[in-house]
Amino acid sequence: MHKFTPINLEPVARSGPVPSDTKRPDIGIFHVADDAITNASTDSEIAREFIAHGELSEKSIANTQKELFRFLTWCREEAGRSFHQLSVADLNLYKEFLKNPPPDWVATTKWPRTDPRYRPFTGPLSDASRRQAMIAVKGLLAFAEQTGYMRRNPARLVKNVRAPVASRITRYLTPHAIALALATVSARPAAPPAARRRRARDRFLLVAFTHTGARLNEIVSANMGAIYTEGNGRWWLDVIGKGNEPRRLPVPPEMLAALRDYRQAFGLLPQTARTDRTPLVLSSRNHSLARITDEAAAQALKAVFAAAACAAAGQGDTETAAVLRQASPHWLRHSMLTNHANNGVQLKTLQDTAGHANIATTAAYLHKTDNERHDEIIASVIGRGGP
Repeated sequence: MHKFTPINLEPVARSGPVPSDTKRPDIGIFHVADDAITNASTDSEIAREFIAHGELSEKSIANTQKELFRFLTWCREEAGRSFHQLSVADLNLYKEFLKNPPPDWVATTKWPRTDPRYRPFTGPLSDASRRQAMIAVKGLLAFAEQTGYMRRNPARLVKNVRAPVASRITRYLTPHAIALALATVSARPAAPPAARRRRARDRFLLVAFTHTGARLNEIVSANMGAIYTEGNGRWWLDVIGKGNEPRRLPVPPEMLAALRDYRQAFGLLPQTARTDRTPLVLSSRNHSLARITDEAAAQALKAVFAAAACAAAGQGDTETAAVLRQASPHWLRHSMLTNHANNGVQLKTLQDTAGHANIATTAAYLHKTDNERHDEIIASVIGRGGP
């Protein structure tokens, strides 16, 4: 068996309590409670039940599957232990393992999991990523204990990974950088037809993320009919956010204009309808109106940023060029929230638009007070001729 052979982690619904006299040939009664409420007989089966139990979004399921595949494979290949045999020391070792996975666990290319070249990591994980990985692992082991699959849960005694939390958001694009990116994508050639479709789509993506502050998956998973008006002159975009929470986001005229141009480039009528189930983000290579993946949308925007960085460098604006080279689609979310916060939009309004559970998260986008503090100190220094 290949070291990284795929593990079936498709979510399955629990089928109810297991009778007390049911035999589990591969798990002794020493490990499983007499009144267990799970049918799982292997670690991977309890993982599948855990994923199904969470009522997660499609994106969250994929992320959880990724983390649990890593953990299950580590248990088998590195620790040589089942869940029942794990100790606190083992789980702390796994935390350290995530910091620097061995070379045979790493591939810089993201191969499909069915490909023999697939590896679970593309490199060491940051503290924030390790924290998320351990949250998934600890959640799984807690579920295993609660269902009676495990008699004790060593993860209870494992401390969470401490990830530094920035007091303010710094990864965002200035209005100048966004304007440069918009000009760059608008200047792309309009021939052949596939290039025209790609130009219109990428321009719409840039405008949509800039104005709505939506997360990548929220827009990619939406349909055309999610953009609508209720007849009062206000336009909205309906999205499904984290935890399957619905939100509706204000749509400004510039985004509507970009949508109309984008639809026409694909041979569609300029205006959509609430019942339109056409994917909102389409493949430019396909005439069948196929939805693209999150990764493809991210790569499309990164290509826009890269071209804009070259344009900035050509103008001698090295600072903007450097920022654009680092930018990702999520920076546009940061940019929207930062720019509106600094323009005086109420934090509660931005919290509801962003879908933040805690307003303190939204407050991190407010840079205006920092700028005012800076200007007051510099003005004082200049006013008295130095320190």
